[in-house]
Amino acid sequence: MQNTVINAVAPTRICDVGGWTDTHFAKFGAVFNIAVYPYVEIQINSLPIAETESRVVINAENFGDSYSVNPGNIIYDKHPLIEAAIKTMKLPDDIALKINIFSYAPPGASMGTSAAVSVALTGALDALTSGRLTPHEVASLAHSLETKELGLECGVQDQLASVHGGINFIEIDKFPHTNITKLKIPNNIWWELEQRLLLTYIGKPHQSSEIHKMVIADLGNEPHKDSRLEQLRRLAHQSKNALCEGDFAQLGGIFNENIKVQEALHKNLICDSFKEIISIANNFDAIGCKVNGAGGDGGSVAILTNGDMSKKRELKKALIQHNFQILPIYLSRRGLRIWKTVSNKIV
Repeated sequence: MQNTVINAVAPTRICDVGGWTDTHFAKFGAVFNIAVYPYVEIQINSLPIAETESRVVINAENFGDSYSVNPGNIIYDKHPLIEAAIKTMKLPDDIALKINIFSYAPPGASMGTSAAVSVALTGALDALTSGRLTPHEVASLAHSLETKELGLECGVQDQLASVHGGINFIEIDKFPHTNITKLKIPNNIWWELEQRLLLTYIGKPHQSSEIHKMVIADLGNEPHKDSRLEQLRRLAHQSKNALCEGDFAQLGGIFNENIKVQEALHKNLICDSFKEIISIANNFDAIGCKVNGAGGDGGSVAILTNGDMSKKRELKKALIQHNFQILPIYLSRRGLRIWKTVSNKIV
């Protein structure tokens, strides 16, 4: 049997203005977000069953975990999201798989990394057969792995950003149904945005599902009518308009307002480390900051600098001196990509 390798990459996302309105408890909403490198990378080697003792071997490279699973008897143990994808997808009976998963994005960085893992892995496993799923179907299935299979709280925006890439405006008219618009941004605005953005990780992961539960408990009996969620919906629309017009001052102001609303949802969404990063950024004249994802006591902050690249470099040094990590990013024009090689030849 020839050596077949399936490769899949899927971007993560930042700057999710309007996040929290893409949830089941919000019922409807709008989100603006930006797909970025670092990607999640999946590589699947398929082998004849006779050549290996294990049907499926998972190598979660970021965690240093390598272990075997039986796809016919999955027990959620070390990495439930990965294991759920293997359980859900129908794998060919005549092959064994070695699955390697890696990303330069730290786990729990509030960049939608788990969604990118499930998107890339679902797409790669699907490619072992006829590749029958559309991108939107991949996003939907990846979302259901977290919510229906594992019972976790999860919005719908992350999977869509990972599948489609680009800068997106997502409307949720009736959860989980969505309409996504990939914004057509002129190159000069795209390049300027990419140059201005700075992504800072506080060095500690967060648990998104637990944060969701904390906020839900505070929203009362009719959370979809909450004025704070309505503010977030409005800010998503404003972000789209500001960027399309190339108005970075307005976009930065929207990022700042979104943080205020996040904190109003629950005081624990903007932790002391986030506040310290924002304070340092303000000292270097940054025009806006967005705590990515749900927030909480871990994750990352996207900083929109004022366009002075020398000052941006000084800001990087200051953040590093305060023991924060700078994560290199660039904007990802494309979403999920899958390709196959057989005996080192592209097919």
